[in-house]
Amino acid sequence: MKSHSNEGFDMTSEVRHVVFAVAPDLVLLDAAGPLEAFWRAELTARATGLGGPGKAGEPAAYRTTVASIDGGALDTYPGLPILTERLDALDDVPIDTLIVPGIPADEGLVMQPELVDWIVRRAPQIRRVCSVCTGAFYLAAAGVLDGRRATTHWRSAGLLARRYPAVRVEADPIFIRDMRDGRAVWTSAGVTAGIDLALALIEEDLGHDVAMQAARRLVVFMKRPGGQSQFSAALNAQASAGGAFDALHSWMAANLQDDLSVERLAEEASMSPRTFARRYVDEVGRTPAKTVAALRLEAASRALAQSARPLKRIALECGFGSEQNLRRAFVRRFGVLPLDYRERFASPRAG
Repeated sequence: MKSHSNEGFDMTSEVRHVVFAVAPDLVLLDAAGPLEAFWRAELTARATGLGGPGKAGEPAAYRTTVASIDGGALDTYPGLPILTERLDALDDVPIDTLIVPGIPADEGLVMQPELVDWIVRRAPQIRRVCSVCTGAFYLAAAGVLDGRRATTHWRSAGLLARRYPAVRVEADPIFIRDMRDGRAVWTSAGVTAGIDLALALIEEDLGHDVAMQAARRLVVFMKRPGGQSQFSAALNAQASAGGAFDALHSWMAANLQDDLSVERLAEEASMSPRTFARRYVDEVGRTPAKTVAALRLEAASRALAQSARPLKRIALECGFGSEQNLRRAFVRRFGVLPLDYRERFASPRAG
């Protein structure tokens, strides 16, 4: 696929046209969640004027279209049909943001070639191209993801990597914004992660306040950083170990403020440090230190969202030792400071 430029993009229009290009057997929530987020942002923009003045009777921020190759009624997964416009009716219509939602994916996945061809043809003219969940397969088939970092539902990440080796697939993040050739391509993990993606797009367009208000109307956290993991650190560690280190992981989670060096963990597991380190990597797939770091970061994230406890106390309770270490860990993993994370995720009942 040819490299993209900003030539032909409508960068100044007050009304941003967001098109959902959907395939047969669309996973309904992959489209419905982001659609709701854009609609909530539209209500906020109308009420506050933050999205632009607009004209009487017209949207101030977003116009959304759901379209398919054939148009008309489209069956979805798990079964509720939706009405769509024909994609070829949009051939001469400016599109600001293209979003391709997911479909059920397995080794026998067969995609709609006409939709792939349409993406190949239109993507270079569109400012932002995005996918939700397994919609990444369509972007990959169209060459949009070649050489880029991308994510999808964790269960489909291996299949995406095998089918499209030119794509740098990452199974962990909630969403990824990959910037290249002057344009960002966004991909997100499964189902509800599409809402996180949409909120990130809204924040980029209209600012944090509008995105925050949209998130509150949706009763979701605003917003999980793209680098946040699709997995719970504790559950992922236990699943990887197949139960071999379940008791140790439970002990680790309950003693995060203590010394969790390899030597101390080996003592708890009744092994020599060398044997423990080798067996742990073989069975869990990562080092003990990485599991400790993930558990501490997850515990700190939960404490920030669910309480008003000061950073110093959270840092000590979760084993970081100091506020500075806690800040470094958050910036490195999430790209935000702990207090920014709290602002985005804090529960109304936090105290």
